[in-house]
Amino acid sequence: MANDRIIATYHPSSEPARIADRAQGLAIEQSVECPLDAISDPWVRNAVLGRVARIDQIADGRYAVRIALAAATAPAEPGQLLNMLFGNASIQPDVALVDVELPPSYLDAFGGPKLGLGGVRALTGVQGRALTASALKPQGLSPEALALIARRLAEGGVDLIKDDHGIADQAYSPFAARIAAVGRAVRAANESSGRRTLYAPHVTGSLDTMRRQLDLIRGEGIAALMMMPMIVGLSNFHALVREAEGLVVLAHPAMSGATTIAPPLLLGKLFRLFGADATVFPHHGGRFAYTPDTCRALAAAAREPWGGLKPCLPVPAGGIAIDRVPELLSFYGADVMLLIGGSLLAARERLTEQAAQFVAEVAAHGQ
Repeated sequence: MANDRIIATYHPSSEPARIADRAQGLAIEQSVECPLDAISDPWVRNAVLGRVARIDQIADGRYAVRIALAAATAPAEPGQLLNMLFGNASIQPDVALVDVELPPSYLDAFGGPKLGLGGVRALTGVQGRALTASALKPQGLSPEALALIARRLAEGGVDLIKDDHGIADQAYSPFAARIAAVGRAVRAANESSGRRTLYAPHVTGSLDTMRRQLDLIRGEGIAALMMMPMIVGLSNFHALVREAEGLVVLAHPAMSGATTIAPPLLLGKLFRLFGADATVFPHHGGRFAYTPDTCRALAAAAREPWGGLKPCLPVPAGGIAIDRVPELLSFYGADVMLLIGGSLLAARERLTEQAAQFVAEVAAHGQ
């Protein structure tokens, strides 16, 4: 791949006789966005215009089209990069963006995870097995009620406890009061057990609001946070990652289904590129429709070698239960964090015991 070109792979639908024109149309749309007759400048034609690099048929009426886009059009800023990769083409209902190959300079500029998989293991002290996670829910509970749930989960040995993505800064659970109460509860459980359970509050809102929330997190001595990159904006997400030095950043997939970007690329590769230390996604067979192949590819994109970027920790979730732990660990291996929420919380007064069973099941099958 030339160092001045980004290679984007699209899957459009087309009749065989029209695919060459369709591919050229994508190359134009994602580069100069005007008729070729309108381009009089030779440099624009030679250096800026997108080039069709390859076309392969992958199914009846479906093709893989590789297009070389000029890196000069997409400086290393998440919003503009995504705009040049898929801004207008995303509006076409029969086109998916499935992969991106970037010049090495992009990896250096974006930086990827600050801590990554190894950093999460170091902070939690968990080596040699998969990690465990759970979520605080349901919506509507007070900070004190959520703190009680968090303490029970931490006492059961869960490695990371996150806010549910719907919990933000509501009147019934203000951000500052919630993170103070939950942070105290998790610290108390850790002091009693000697473990290092992490708490990840949900950070959301305007960039100014999220910066204030980040200050509160640091003030409470909390070591992790969760953001929804597609809700807060990829540029804001990347900016906050850079400011959250030393904190585990968990990326949540909310709104990722509103775009036809392949999940392995968006949740595995791009979220990792922009700094996610861990990426949450729905495992197949739960509440969502991801296939085994999608989940396998997503985990690989998060963890596999990619230049000098640290691996990102895959966090399969979405309606899974303890009885699926052996299957999940067989599927993903030990470098994974299993997130079980609702099926643990259904234990109610026996939540600590159920959480301990979850951790024990992971330890028993995760070597």
